[in-house]
Amino acid sequence: MTTVVARPSSLLGSIKIEKLDSFHLFKFNDELQARMEELLERKKADLLTPEEVIELEEIGELDRIFTHINAMLVAQK
Repeated sequence: MTTVVARPSSLLGSIKIEKLDSFHLFKFNDELQARMEELLERKKADLLTPEEVIELEEIGELDRIFTHINAMLVAQK
């Protein structure tokens, strides 16, 4: 079996910077947000394919990175 490495950097084209109050925060674009929600629903139903498991891991890792960066940006104010 081949091990596939999740590469969150492949999703960088699916991000945007959104102004919220006085903050500029990293967000997923609408398509990536919808895809993440779809994959999470499929995971709850135990319907993910192996490829979708990897895709969800990629999106989840990018989400954790953005959450951390956004928290640091907010904390600086």
